[in-house]
Amino acid sequence: MRGGRVHVIGAGPAGLTAALRLARAGREAVVLEARDRVGGIACTENHGGYHFDMGGHRFFTKYDEVEEVWRDLLGEDLLVRSRLSRIYYGGRFFDYPLKPLNAFLGMNPWNSLLILLSYMHRRLRPHPREENFAQWVSNRFGDRLFRTFFKTYTEKVWGIPCTELRAEWAAQRIRDLSLKTALLSMFRDTGRRVRTLVDRFHYPRRGPGMLWEAARRRVEGQGGQVLLNHPVKRIKRNGNRLTSLVVDAPGGEEEIGVEELISTMPVTELVRRLDPPPPAPVLAAAEGLRFRSFLTVCLIVDRDRLFPDQWIYVHDPEVRMGRIQNYKNWSPHMVPDPGRTGLGLEYFCDRGDELWSMSDADLVALGRDELDRMGLVRSAEVLEGRVFRVPAAYPVYDGGYARRLAVIRNWLAGLAGFQTIGRSGLFRYNNMDHSMVTAFYAVDRLAGRERDVWSVNEEREYHEERTRGDGGEEESRLGEALELVFKRVDRVSLGLSLGIILGLLLLLATLVLVVQGGGPAAPVVGLLAQFLPGYSVSWSGAVIGLAYGLLFGYLLGWFAAFLRNAAVFLPLVLVKSQARRAHMRRFLEYM
Repeated sequence: MRGGRVHVIGAGPAGLTAALRLARAGREAVVLEARDRVGGIACTENHGGYHFDMGGHRFFTKYDEVEEVWRDLLGEDLLVRSRLSRIYYGGRFFDYPLKPLNAFLGMNPWNSLLILLSYMHRRLRPHPREENFAQWVSNRFGDRLFRTFFKTYTEKVWGIPCTELRAEWAAQRIRDLSLKTALLSMFRDTGRRVRTLVDRFHYPRRGPGMLWEAARRRVEGQGGQVLLNHPVKRIKRNGNRLTSLVVDAPGGEEEIGVEELISTMPVTELVRRLDPPPPAPVLAAAEGLRFRSFLTVCLIVDRDRLFPDQWIYVHDPEVRMGRIQNYKNWSPHMVPDPGRTGLGLEYFCDRGDELWSMSDADLVALGRDELDRMGLVRSAEVLEGRVFRVPAAYPVYDGGYARRLAVIRNWLAGLAGFQTIGRSGLFRYNNMDHSMVTAFYAVDRLAGRERDVWSVNEEREYHEERTRGDGGEEESRLGEALELVFKRVDRVSLGLSLGIILGLLLLLATLVLVVQGGGPAAPVVGLLAQFLPGYSVSWSGAVIGLAYGLLFGYLLGWFAAFLRNAAVFLPLVLVKSQARRAHMRRFLEYM
C-alpha cells in the first residue's frame, strides 16, 4: 500500500466505511460527496425536529466487524428493537410471519383452501427452471399466494412484471423463506434463522444518519476530509490509469489529481463520466442498466398512537403507495412531541416519471387521501407534510442485467488503482452491512491482500441450485433430469398441507350442519365422535374437529411422503450408478 491520499467518491455507508478503514491503516482519505449531508440513502432527514429515515434501515448483520463499527461509533445510542411489520391487503392486516388465527380470520376458508392446494401443486410439479421472480416465489409458496401477496407489491417496487425480474433478487432478499418455514414458525422454533424473519434488530436513537454523522466526525478527527457539495463531474484517465477528478465545488470547478480512487457512485454514472470514454460496448452496457428510485411523503400526524408496526407493506392495488414507515415505533426519539407521530409513505418510481414529477403539495395530498381511504389516519389529523426524493436507490435485476454488468465489470478490472464498491457501485441489491464489507475489502486490496468485493452478498447457495459440483457436465444434466422426474416429496410440507385441508373440511362441514340445525348428514358426521373424543356437531366441536383434522392429516401426509420417497430411492440410486459406469466407459474408450 502506498502512503499517499486515497480519494473516495460518495459519503454513504460504503464510502465513509472505506474512509474509516483507511484512517485506521494510517492513510489519508478525501471523501467527495455531491449532497449537503452524509449517509447516502441511509441518511436521516429532519423537518422541524422530526426525523425521517429514508427507507427504514434495520441494523442487523452476521459480520462481527460491522457490528463493532456500529457499537464503536454509537455506544449507548444503538438501541435494541423488536420487529413488528405487517401486510395490508384487501382492507385487512396480515401478520408477518404468519400466525394461525390471524391468517384464518384474515382470509375466508375457501381462499385458504385454494392457496394450500396451489402450494401442494407447486411442490409436486415445480417450475423446472427458476429464471424469474414469479417462478422462484411460486415454487416456494404456490401460484395463488404469489398472486395474492407478492405480485402487486413487487411490481409496485420495480415497475416491471414479475416475469421480467430475475430470480437472483428473490434469492438475495427472501432466501430460505418458504410456506413450509413460515407455517412451522407459527407453531415452533424451526432451529433455522430465516433471514427475512429476523425479529430483533439494532437501531440508532435518532435514525441511521446519526451513525454516519459520527463516522464523518471520526474521519475528520483522524486527519481525513469529508467535502460536501462536491459532485464529481468527470473522471480523467490516461489509458488504464485514472489521473484526476473534475469537481463542481462551491467555489467553482476544480481539478483534483488522484493516485488511488474508490467510487460508490452508481456504476452507470461512473462509466458515463470517464474522460476519455470507455469503448462503445461498455457505454452501451451502462445505458442498459436501470436503477429504480423512490420518494417519501413525510407527514406529521396529530395523534400519539396510530398502529404498532415499524413499517407496513402495502400490497393492495387500490392505492399507489408501497410501504408506510412509523418512525416513532423505530425509536421514540425520532419525534420531538410524544403526542404526535411521524409517518413516511414510500412511493416507488422512476426519475422523471409522473409520480417523481408531481409537486410536493400534490404528493402530500395524495398521501393524505390514501391513508384516509385505508382507514389508518383521518385526513384532518395530518398537520403538515414534506417530500424527499431518493434517486437511483435500487438496482433493477431485469432480464439482461447480468450480461451487461459483466461487460462493465470486466472492463473496470483493467483500471489501475481503482475500485467500485457499495450497492450502486456494484449494481447489487446490498444491505447496509454488505456495503460496509465491500469497503473493508477495497481497503484490504490497497494493502495487497487478495479480496474480491464482487463476492460480498453473492448467494452461493442459490447459484448451487442451478449448477452442480465436481462431476462431468453430462452427468450433471442427467442428475438434474432424474431429480426432476423423481423429485423428493417434502414430508413436513405435505403433512402440513393435508392437515390444514382436512382440518378446514371438517371445520366447514361441522359449521354448516350447526347453522342448518342438523340434517340428514348430521348422524353420519356425529359418528365421528366415537373415534374422536370430544368431537360433536356443535360450535366447540367444529374447533375440536379442526384440531383432529390437522393432526391426522399431518400424519397421513408425512407417512405418504415417506413411503413414496422410499419407493423411488433405490431405483434412483441404481439408475445413477449405471449412468456413472456408462459415462466412465465412454471416457476410457475416448482415452
